[in-house]
Amino acid sequence: MVIQTQLTDAVRQAAHPISGTSSDYEALLDQIGDARFVLIGEASHGTHEFYQQRAQITKRLIQEKGFTAVAVEADWPDAYRINRYVRGVSDDSDSIDALADFQRFPTWMWRNTDVLNFVGWLREYNDALPKDATKAGFYGLDLYSLYTSIEAVLKYLDTVDPEASAHARYRYSCFDHFGEDTQSYGYATSFGMGEPCENEVVEQLVELQRRAADYAQRDGRIPEDEFFYAEQNARLIKNAEQYYRSMFRGRISSWNLRDRHMAETLNQLVTHFEQQGQPTKVVVWEHNSHLGDARATDMGAAGELNVGQLVRQQYEGDAFLIGFSTYTGTVTAASNWGASAERKGVRRALPESYEALFHQTGQPNFWLNLQEQNPAVQGLHQPRLERAIGVIYQPQTERISHYFQARLPEQFDAMIHFDETRAVEPLERTPQWDRGEAPETFPMGV
Repeated sequence: MVIQTQLTDAVRQAAHPISGTSSDYEALLDQIGDARFVLIGEASHGTHEFYQQRAQITKRLIQEKGFTAVAVEADWPDAYRINRYVRGVSDDSDSIDALADFQRFPTWMWRNTDVLNFVGWLREYNDALPKDATKAGFYGLDLYSLYTSIEAVLKYLDTVDPEASAHARYRYSCFDHFGEDTQSYGYATSFGMGEPCENEVVEQLVELQRRAADYAQRDGRIPEDEFFYAEQNARLIKNAEQYYRSMFRGRISSWNLRDRHMAETLNQLVTHFEQQGQPTKVVVWEHNSHLGDARATDMGAAGELNVGQLVRQQYEGDAFLIGFSTYTGTVTAASNWGASAERKGVRRALPESYEALFHQTGQPNFWLNLQEQNPAVQGLHQPRLERAIGVIYQPQTERISHYFQARLPEQFDAMIHFDETRAVEPLERTPQWDRGEAPETFPMGV
């Protein structure tokens, strides 16, 4: 108990209070320094403060440190519509139109008021730049959009090379037997009830890349960014095909495939920018579980890797990882996959967790520099529970469903804690969300 009290006092002394002023993150920006990759996590996919503060930090990175890309845990084609809008090259008239392609569960992750506000700000920022300045873009790293990406590749080829489009349609027709049901495709091909489309999707990506120079030399050619968009969709199709087949071989295999794809997409973005002579400084928005270094968690001990680990390994010394945490409040989440969004109460954190330790400091909102050499950081190296709420929140089985062991200073470079948080507001509020859930009736610690 004495040791715990000493650690609580040490954390309180090391904490940088967050009071809502412009100076809250001055020291954090200094700590980030010249890092080219700033990975900003979230402890849930449905907490207003995480979205709000992440956007606030990102705005300063764009304005003050020359960051030119925001890469997020969203599907490539859906996010690219936002990219076109914020860079002023789309037909969308306002921010809410630019979010229209986010139709797949969970829509509230990106169709919410905080994202809407950030997208509006990014468009205004870009519009105010000098004519030849590099505009900041918005990109998706995820791979769930297999069929949407197929449509995007075909649409591009219809414009630049109708004959190649016909060949692509033939290759991608391999998926037609499964009725645009990726789960059915993965199940059937994993258990020998259908032929996989692996060869077809690889051939199509290689064919598209082989014709890149030809497309670039044609009169009235589609801009280079549009070829990159199509190429990345073809790469996504290849990786998604492999991902859906891996789902029935176990969680670790599919998790690692997905995070490798997101890291690969980030690398492709950087390569694309460098070929255009643009600066390559990228902010990444994903869940803590993707951006905190997996090697510092029991997930890593089980064989999982993640984006944070891969970026640290590839860009050693050039990546800065930020996590978020909360003790209690509300969150937007579903009870089951594909179910409606609900405004759920977040239970008070388990006593043996980092979140409970931060609550005991009595500081409502603060951030910690986990790179410092001080008694707080030294004490935080001791493994503790850390909470992770995704798009599904099941408080009845919270210990099993939402906690894992971590060593925080090895997982992140900085941690931001908001003791009581509230649910992110979906653009489509339903009576169920407005009503919220019934008062907590389950015993604590289940």
